Amino acid sequence: MWLAGRRAPLLADLVVLTLGHLESQPAAQDREFAGFAARHGLTYLPPAFTADSDLGALRPGEPVLVRGFGLAFVDLMVLLTEGRGGKYTTGRDGVLTYHPSGREPVLHVGSRRGVPYHSKIGYPPSGERPPLPRFFGPAEVEALLARPGGIDFDRDVRPLIDKELGFAHYHRLFTAHPARTRMAWPDFEEEYAAGEPGGAALQALVRAAVPDPADRLDLDALDHPLDGIRYADGAALQAGLRGHVEADLARRHDPAHSPDLAVFLALLSVYGQLTRLGDHGPWWHGFFSFLASGPPGPRLRQLLALSRAGVVRFLGAGLTVTADEARGVFRAESVSVPGSGPRPGRWWRRGCRNRPWPAPGTGCCTPCTPTAPVPRPAACWPSTRPTAGSWTGPAARTRAGSPSARTPTPAPAGPSPAPAPTRPPSGRTTRPRGPCSPSSATAPPHRSRSPHSPRGLTMPLTSDPAVTGDPPPDRPRPPAPSCGAPGHRGPTTTRRT
Repeated sequence: MWLAGRRAPLLADLVVLTLGHLESQPAAQDREFAGFAARHGLTYLPPAFTADSDLGALRPGEPVLVRGFGLAFVDLMVLLTEGRGGKYTTGRDGVLTYHPSGREPVLHVGSRRGVPYHSKIGYPPSGERPPLPRFFGPAEVEALLARPGGIDFDRDVRPLIDKELGFAHYHRLFTAHPARTRMAWPDFEEEYAAGEPGGAALQALVRAAVPDPADRLDLDALDHPLDGIRYADGAALQAGLRGHVEADLARRHDPAHSPDLAVFLALLSVYGQLTRLGDHGPWWHGFFSFLASGPPGPRLRQLLALSRAGVVRFLGAGLTVTADEARGVFRAESVSVPGSGPRPGRWWRRGCRNRPWPAPGTGCCTPCTPTAPVPRPAACWPSTRPTAGSWTGPAARTRAGSPSARTPTPAPAGPSPAPAPTRPPSGRTTRPRGPCSPSSATAPPHRSRSPHSPRGLTMPLTSDPAVTGDPPPDRPRPPAPSCGAPGHRGPTTTRRT
């Protein structure tokens, strides 16, 4: 292979062209939402790289519904706050405070999980590393590939992944924190190796050997931390989500929770093995990204400061977005605030940005048709249908990319009281499976971008105090200052599938 700038050819048996995220044809729902936006004087902004998206249509002071809480949202958050002149300061108490420029929209963000990705781990590795791979290595992959009937991911692969992650977690717990266990590691390892993944014997072993439930690995709870949790109202949801992020930041920077780092290493090991199996199904990559590919801690501290400043509002989990032809608005619903909904006639008719996650069971995240040979975007996750708290408003769509690695100076976050949520006696709801879905945003009338970009959505929504925790809009908002950057190139949401 001849490369520019080299006199001699590069000899290689295989050449892989890594072209990154390319644009793709809009899916059926994208076309539906684009048509809906056109009929009602709204703007459809197709998903694209955050840095390539034109966010100038997202006007100062306007509510923006954002579906998707991954790194693409972090990029959008940065470009619409610091990128528009906002500043952060750290007080004597160590609390980070955001000082708005007056050019920011108000970002109402929700997703399938309802929480941002976990913070990157903030302490270095130490002590004995888990010997990986252990239960999901080359031998297991060879055995899977040799099966004449093919592989079912949930049946054949997922149990091996669960056992591998559990092994790494408990290896670290027993070797680095033995006082929190009731058994010698060699004895535990022998019984753990003999146990069926997810079987009753293995669960009984963990209960007997690890007395504190907080030290046990619960992958389902990690994957969907808000399942079964309901908040009394929008204000309680804001405080509860801030408490969740604060707890995650504290944990991911505390070596006392070093089994988390061992699980991270196991995720990397599993990822390497899965490359040989081809299609992983819809669940794996979203789970991996959520646990192992989140933003650095300083970005989450900024998110907390933006929440306290009212620039970011949390919508919760199980977010679904639908188009309301009768009212000419997009409606967003979340399962995290039951029994509350929009009041007729209280929709913000101006611009809004929305990067919603596909809602469980609604099929809103249909695959796009690539315009070039690229991996197919994520599909939906069937699950229970959400039923409660809702927001409404006009919408258009966008998506963003992820320059989240550009980190600011760390600043500790201040505590924020979180009212205790309630869990229904029935326990956790059905757990959706699937990848991290795209982010999107909505805006007021504005020129559309290429119709061939991936999915996304932006929209104005209702300002219902019962849901959002905002004061009622008794009088019109005063005109907000212009962004001052015509054609402002805002964030692009790259979906991590």
